[in-house]
Amino acid sequence: MKKFLYRIILFLFIFSQVTIIYLYTVPQLTPGLDTAGFTNASDTLSNGRLSYRAGVTTGAASSSLVTIDGSGNADNDTNHLFPKDVVCFSGSLLDGCHSQALYTVANIVDTTNFNFTPPLDATALSANDYVIASQSATHTIAFTLASAVPTAGDIYITIPALDTTGKTNDYFPDTNSSIATNGFDLGGVGTGDISVASSGCDNNWTVASVTAGTASADHLIQINRSTNSCAASSTITVTVGDASNKLINPAPISTGHTQGAADVYTLNVKTRDGSDNTLDQSNIKVAVIEGVLVSATVEETLAVTIAGVASTTSACGATTDVTTTATSVPWGTISSFGAFKEAAQTVTVSTNADAGYSVKAEENDQMGKDGIACTGATAGESVNCIQDTLCGTVSCSESAGYYWTSTAKYGLGFTLANASGTDASFLYDSTSEPCTTTGGGTSTNFCARQFADQETPETKQTIMSNAGPVASSQVSLCYRLNVSATQPAGYYFNKVQLTATATF
Repeated sequence: MKKFLYRIILFLFIFSQVTIIYLYTVPQLTPGLDTAGFTNASDTLSNGRLSYRAGVTTGAASSSLVTIDGSGNADNDTNHLFPKDVVCFSGSLLDGCHSQALYTVANIVDTTNFNFTPPLDATALSANDYVIASQSATHTIAFTLASAVPTAGDIYITIPALDTTGKTNDYFPDTNSSIATNGFDLGGVGTGDISVASSGCDNNWTVASVTAGTASADHLIQINRSTNSCAASSTITVTVGDASNKLINPAPISTGHTQGAADVYTLNVKTRDGSDNTLDQSNIKVAVIEGVLVSATVEETLAVTIAGVASTTSACGATTDVTTTATSVPWGTISSFGAFKEAAQTVTVSTNADAGYSVKAEENDQMGKDGIACTGATAGESVNCIQDTLCGTVSCSESAGYYWTSTAKYGLGFTLANASGTDASFLYDSTSEPCTTTGGGTSTNFCARQFADQETPETKQTIMSNAGPVASSQVSLCYRLNVSATQPAGYYFNKVQLTATATF
């Protein structure tokens, strides 16, 4: 009995010692189990838009129209293809759009057709080709250390790659049946395209390697701590990609993707000691989603109005004698001969035309008694016409003005003044050729022209214009009439026509 009790006591003693040794040594055999997560860990994409990847159905040689497949691809419609997107057509997955001819989307015809420029060359597209519009982005990965990173430690970043052999770094936006097997194309990003910044410790980091993913491994970036440790609570910012090379965003997954719902990928960032033991790590989510085309069509506008001007109004350096309307300049009965009669109208133009507008003026004929035809540019009193004015010592015409200061010069003429804006094609007080002061005129005189005569015929002339959009640009159109005492009595009239043209 004593021997039995002794054996039991001996067994319990030995068991207790083994248990103590086991509990003591196990934690020492598995370093890194107490790793912490970073704080404020994030990945900000400079462009969060999914790439576009569709199949080709037809694309004729020399054509600018392509029809895409309606099924079986990452994109099966044109909903996520926008005007001005740059696309390529490629049947090879060896180099994606990196070395292909590029085209610009001109407009979306419908859900499976779009136009582009320039047109294709003499080679038609194949049904095995792809339509690709790559979207690339820099990744700004920021995090705050929970543990110090010692000298010879590193930052180790894992970025999801396509789970397909040989297609992880071909400049082609990747797609697969699920997010778990899809990822970002490396797009040529190398160590020289990655930068690191530190806040809280010396920026002694060296981008050691960028390893492209394989069929069984994701992209890996290793950034070594060169000298000195980087203390806990330091903030690290790693920028992956630069102006030359960026990661290429994936296309939508080919199964189960809903347009307007992001495909969310997981990056892993960890810090390690000099023996590659993990110190801290965090999984960082990044979402890529279709872009939103915000569009509106602004209606083309052109508004032109002619408004009457009351008598006794100052216009073009003169005072009006009659009240005009939008459709008439009623000189009334002329009983004072060899004296100027003044009238005016206001022409107002508004347009949103990119290339602006012009307003041209012409008359159907010179003023004829009872509207008779005044044949020729010099038809006058002898044939019952009021001739268009010749202005002064230098004769004016429909295209060249001159000061009309002498009441010994008879006929009908006009001049212009800017009421709002600077759109008048010439001015009543112009001092430039041919309305110079050398002919006896002054800067306050009436620099006049004839209306272009359709009957002659003469080319209608611009009276106001602008090379861009305008809002309520106004010009005073000022008429002057002078009739001689030998003008045959009667009712005289003609018609003046304004034509406005906007260039959109």
